[in-house]
Amino acid sequence: MPKKERKRLQVVISDEQDALLTRTAYELSSPERLISKSEVVRLAIEKIARELGEGPQAGQIDEYRAILGSSGARDED
Repeated sequence: MPKKERKRLQVVISDEQDALLTRTAYELSSPERLISKSEVVRLAIEKIARELGEGPQAGQIDEYRAILGSSGARDED
């Protein structure tokens, strides 16, 4: 099934976050299939949304908020 075309989000990330994406993509890749950083981002989105949809575990939302708060970057929409 073809992917739906969507406007790409242009999200600014830190060098540390880019390194985490690169390392995670490398660790998920295999000799048969390379995983892109975009695929890692899509996986993370699905995983977080699924976890929150199943009812977050105690402290999970606070943990996510702390991670987001410590990034220092704020989107201005």
